[in-house]
Amino acid sequence: MKLGFSEAEEAFRAEAAAWLDAALSGPFADVRGVTSLVEQSDRRREWERHLGAARWSCVGWPSAYGGRDASLAEQVIFAEEYARAGGPARLNHVGIELAGPTILAFGTEAQKARFLPAIAAGEEIWCQGYSEPNAGSDLANIRTRAWRDGTDWVVEGQKVWTSLAQFSDWIFAIVRTGEGTVGPKGLSFLLVPIDQPGVTVRHIHQMTGEAEFNETFFDGARTDAGNILGEPGDGWKVGMALLGLERGVSTLGQQMGFRNELDAVIDAARANGTAADPRIRQRIAQAEIGLRLMRYGALRMLTATEDGTASPAALTYKIQWATWRQSLGELAMDVLGQAGEVAEGSDYAFPLLPNLFLYSRADTIYGGTNEIQRNIIAERALGLPREPRGNA
Repeated sequence: MKLGFSEAEEAFRAEAAAWLDAALSGPFADVRGVTSLVEQSDRRREWERHLGAARWSCVGWPSAYGGRDASLAEQVIFAEEYARAGGPARLNHVGIELAGPTILAFGTEAQKARFLPAIAAGEEIWCQGYSEPNAGSDLANIRTRAWRDGTDWVVEGQKVWTSLAQFSDWIFAIVRTGEGTVGPKGLSFLLVPIDQPGVTVRHIHQMTGEAEFNETFFDGARTDAGNILGEPGDGWKVGMALLGLERGVSTLGQQMGFRNELDAVIDAARANGTAADPRIRQRIAQAEIGLRLMRYGALRMLTATEDGTASPAALTYKIQWATWRQSLGELAMDVLGQAGEVAEGSDYAFPLLPNLFLYSRADTIYGGTNEIQRNIIAERALGLPREPRGNA
C-alpha cells in the first residue's frame, strides 16, 4: 500500500496550495469556508469560472477539454488541498464529478466538444435527474418517459431530490424510451436544458433550513435528438457507470473536510469543558481512529487503481464514511448540549456543528442507501447470490 506521495506529487501539492491560498485570501475571501450548498450562489458561480480559467476546476480531465491530465494521486491531492484551504462547496460538483466524466466515457466527439469545455470553464452548471417519487434507490422502476418528435426528444414526468437544480443550466436524466418496457430495459440517458417552458423546478425545504433539493417536473420538455449518451436503451448501462464514478474518485478527497469537522468538534469540547468527560473523550478517540482508517483505506484504493485494477475493498468506502460522519454529527450535538439546539439568529439557520448533525442524517441515504451498499458489497465484492429483483 502506498503511504505517501512522490516528490513530483508533493510539488503539485505545493503549487495547488499556493494558488488556492492566494485566491481565497484575495478576491474570493468572502466565500472561504462556505460549506452551505445554497448560500452565495452568484459568487460561487464566479468562483467556478475562476477555477476554470486557471484549469483547477477539473484537474483530472484531459487538457483538451480544460483539465490538467492529472493522475489519480494528483486529483486526491488537489481535493485535500481544496478542503484544507477552506474552498467553498462546489456549485458545479455534479457537472465536474459526474456529468463530465460520463460524457468523457460515453459521449461522441461532438458531445465532448459541445459540453466539456463549458463545464470546465464554469459556464454551465449541471444537476442529476435519477430519483423519482416511486423510484428512489430502485432506478429500474422509473416512470419518466421520452419519445422522438422530429429532431427532438420530448420528456414527460417528474424527478425528485435534484440537488442544486435551481442553479443549473442542464440536467442529465434517465428516462424510459422503450414503449411497454419494464425494469432496466428500455431506458435512455438524456441531456436536457433546464431553461425552457417545459421544465419546472420546485424547492424542497430541508430540516437544515436550506433548500438544496428540488422536485423537477417535465411537461413536454424538449431536447435535441443528439443529446443522448449511448444508444436508445443504453440508459441503464450509462447510469450505472455514472454511479460508479459517484462512489469512486469523487469521494477520495473528502476526508480533509471531515478532518475540519472533527477538529471543530474537538475545539468545541475543549471550549465548553466536555473534553473532561471520559465518555466524550472516548468517542472523540474513536472518531479519530475511524478517520485515520478511512485515510489508509483511500491510500489502499489509490494504490490498487494505479495498475488499472479496481480493488473490491473500494466498494466498502461509501458505507464507511457515511456511517462515520453520521456518528460524528451525533457526537457534535452531545458536545454542544442544549446550546446546539438553538439557532443564533431569528432565521432558522444553524452554525457548522448543528448543521453537520442535521445534514448527516441523509448521508446514509443519498448516493445509494446503506442497504444498497451492503448489496453491492455482497454481490460484487464477495460474489454472493444476487438479491431477487422482480423486474430483472
